[in-house]
Amino acid sequence: MTIGPHELSQMFQAASARIREQHTVLSELDSVAGDGDHGTTMLRIASQLAAAGESSSPKAILHDTGWKILGVDGGASSSLLGTFFLGMADAPECEGPLDSAGLAAAFESGMVALSNQTRADLGDKTLIDALLPAIGALRTAAQVRKTPVEALHDAAQAARAGAESTSKLAARFGRAKFLGEKTIGHQDPGAVSVALLFEGFSIALTESKGDKVNA
Repeated sequence: MTIGPHELSQMFQAASARIREQHTVLSELDSVAGDGDHGTTMLRIASQLAAAGESSSPKAILHDTGWKILGVDGGASSSLLGTFFLGMADAPECEGPLDSAGLAAAFESGMVALSNQTRADLGDKTLIDALLPAIGALRTAAQVRKTPVEALHDAAQAARAGAESTSKLAARFGRAKFLGEKTIGHQDPGAVSVALLFEGFSIALTESKGDKVNA
């Protein structure tokens, strides 16, 4: 089983749905240390994900969607996620269908592009705390020859664990950094958004292929 344009479009549709379901929660989390509009911004990003049609290759879809997300008005999230998807499109593997190794390589390529956009690292209470563990899970899954369905299942679990871990951290980036330790006890909204995206990716493949995953 591989991920082609049809599967990637389904992944984006499901990720969009997860964001729409939880956008009020995202804004509530953002109100702790921000201006409370993260959920609204993610709704706009979700609309661009939902609009992704089936194109000639994963590369074409990622490139088109990345640019559309970059055009979304609403803080750093659109810039970071747009850059990430554009970085994924740069992976040579995205020229054709993606197996688990290709999927990991694509996400790693996105991370390279994102690292040029932000200095945030693990432990800084940002979306990186969910994204890096998810990408690591994808690479590990590829190394043991898991299917893309299984790989994205593992990545979704890793992203969720990473997002939950941010409740123990003090913010070091963005407006939240000025509150420091006062942000402890609350999850980072960007990290939660990344977890929701990966949950959507996993749900889409599991439902479309009917593959079993080992919890």
